[in-house]
Parts: sequence; structure tokens; C-alpha cells
Amino acid sequence: MSRPSSNGDGTRPERPFGATILSEEEKEGLLIPTVILRRDLDRFEQANIQEARLFYANHNRSVDWLLSREGVRTVHQRMFNQVWTWAGTYRKTGKNIGVEPERIQVDLETLLEDARFWLANETFPPEEICVRFKHRLVFIHCFPNGNGRHARYMADLLISKAFDLPMFSWGGDILGRNPDLRRTYIMALRSADSGDIGPLLAFARSA
Repeated sequence: MSRPSSNGDGTRPERPFGATILSEEEKEGLLIPTVILRRDLDRFEQANIQEARLFYANHNRSVDWLLSREGVRTVHQRMFNQVWTWAGTYRKTGKNIGVEPERIQVDLETLLEDARFWLANETFPPEEICVRFKHRLVFIHCFPNGNGRHARYMADLLISKAFDLPMFSWGGDILGRNPDLRRTYIMALRSADSGDIGPLLAFARSA
């Protein structure tokens, strides 16, 4: 059996961006058996997300629907249903981030009630309402994967539907091609975790 090549010093050569081979655990629930590399998975997921964006651009959904458990789950399902069997399904296992699985539905309902209150009472400016909603949603981590992209798109839909304002830019590409941008995003999330929403609010409109 052949062995992986090395750099001559016992280390393996660095793989090009996206060339990481998915583990069996990472492929659990994958609907496309031919996908082996991370970059191929990213490509299929991005195509699915773009189709979801096109769908919601052409099919109006009310703010009340968006801020419901059905809305949260259906948007995730629409974004990932061509790639994963678990699209739109609450996770059943713990992760190193997110609430415990048994708390997901309770904490999500609390967030939805809070968001409806913020809207009704203009508790925060429009963009801050949406960014706070996104931060709390990704903190709960409802689904096995795709939570960051889902939460950002939910905020995009909310700013568009509730306030008729442009969707957020979220710094452009933060999926890994620009490590500095990714670090800025993570730091902004951590600041929000500590109670300072300012950096995440600024990042949401950065190009």
C-alpha cells in the first residue's frame, strides 16, 4: 500500500486550499457520495445556498414567519437540502459550541420572543436588532452544521423584510480564503459574547 508523500523531513506537504479530505464523521448525512474534498463540499453547499437565496428573493415571507421556529428550520432546510439529509433538523448531539441539544428549542423560542419584542418596541436600531438576532441564533447552534451561514442569512432576510434595508455584506468571503478576515469575524463574535455588539455590527456592513 502506498504511503502519503512527505517533504523529506517527515512532514506531509501542505494541501492546497480546500484540498482537505473529509473524514467519515464529516460525511455523515451527505447526499452526494462522490464528494471527498472540502472544496467540493463547499461548492455544492454554495450552489444550494444560492438557490435558496433566489427562492426567497422571488417568494415573499412575512416577518412573523421568519421569527418562528418553522421559519428558522425551513430556511436552513432550503439552504442545505440538496447536500445533507439533516438539513432543517435540530442537532441531537453536543458540540464544543452551542447550547446543550435539549435546550435548543427552549432557547430558540426565547430568542424569537425577544426579537419580536425588539421589533414591536424599537428597542434597538434596525441593524442592531438583526445583528443581535444573528449573534444569539448562532450562539444557540440549532443544527449539526451550517449555523453561521444560516444565521447570517436569517439576519439578511430580517433586515430586508422588516426594514426594507439592504442585506449585510459580512465582510465578503469569510469561509476561510482570507484568514485575517476570518479572525476579525471570530473576534467580533467573542466581543458580542462578552456583551459588546459594536465590532460585530461594524463587521456586518464591512466589505
